Amino acid sequence: MLQLTTYRSLQVFLVIMAVIGMSFALFFLQRHLGLLPCPLCIFQRIGLMVMGGFALIAALFNPKSMAVRLGLWLGSLAGIGWATAVAGRHVWLQHLPADQVPSCGPGLDYWLDTLPILQVFKEVFAGSGECAAIDWTFMGLSIPEQSLILFSLLLVVHSLILWRILRPATHNRLA
Repeated sequence: MLQLTTYRSLQVFLVIMAVIGMSFALFFLQRHLGLLPCPLCIFQRIGLMVMGGFALIAALFNPKSMAVRLGLWLGSLAGIGWATAVAGRHVWLQHLPADQVPSCGPGLDYWLDTLPILQVFKEVFAGSGECAAIDWTFMGLSIPEQSLILFSLLLVVHSLILWRILRPATHNRLA
């Protein structure tokens, strides 16, 4: 019987969730609805892709070494941790009173062309009016709120993976 909480199956779940999340953002939100991602949305996507990349490596190679598994887990955790933090900041910006929302500035492309990378991060996290706009909702939740829920679920899955790494499954032997 296939166990759904094995190390490999949890990694496959993360890969599937990354593919679903990226497909939803690209094909539905961007292509179908015509919504362009703001800088914070792009940073969330980067975090999801990093998580998915490390999870894909872990799922494909299924390393036996605890050190390698922990290294891949840390990389994946860093990606989803980043995405969760950015989504949290995005939700916070969306809930600011209208008079406290930062004004819209130049786009991310302009910042990348003209500013040092650390300044780009500072500008993105300061937020802008475009990041505070709520363009689409589902069940009363904005896109960043939906993302925050998904990323929080994926953090829970990461805790299950850590538990699986530290306490490998013991196989029942038939006598």
